Amino acid sequence: MRAKDRWKVRRELDAEMRPFRTAARLKNPTVALLRTVRQTLNMTTEEVGAAMGVCKSAVSRLEYSEERGTIMMRALARAANAMGCDVVYGIVPKDGRTLEEVVERKMWRKLLEAEKDVNLERTRGAKEA
Repeated sequence: MRAKDRWKVRRELDAEMRPFRTAARLKNPTVALLRTVRQTLNMTTEEVGAAMGVCKSAVSRLEYSEERGTIMMRALARAANAMGCDVVYGIVPKDGRTLEEVVERKMWRKLLEAEKDVNLERTRGAKEA
């Protein structure tokens, strides 16, 4: 991807992922989300299982695997669909920063390291002269 395209995509992703950055600030924002959404919708495991074509114990196993972080995306999407929901996920930088801020920080770090190397070489050159 060209630099100009990367910049444009970063800006679009930063805008799109704003709510996810907010959610990421919470401690474990999605732990037991599947069970919580099901209960909030006042649905039983039997109802979700019937919509998925599985037994209620399979729904309980899905909820458990989601809590442990081992659920497969496809299974999560099927369960969400059975509850009339969609799965929406995002990948955001830590500490609530934007992608643009991460790239800028990386650029500055490289620039400062290069400047430090140049100064070190100048110091060595002055000592040898």
